[in-house]
Amino acid sequence: MKVYSFEKLVVWQESVELVKDLYRITKEFPSEEKFGLISQ
Repeated sequence: MKVYSFEKLVVWQESVELVKDLYRITKEFPSEEKFGLISQ
């Protein structure tokens, strides 16, 4: 049985892309919206 680094897992790679997309999207939000999201 091979042991792989977690960075090679597809789920890891896709989650990194999801986070990048979320940062790109929320970067354009108004500051009051960002505050509302951060406080949650």
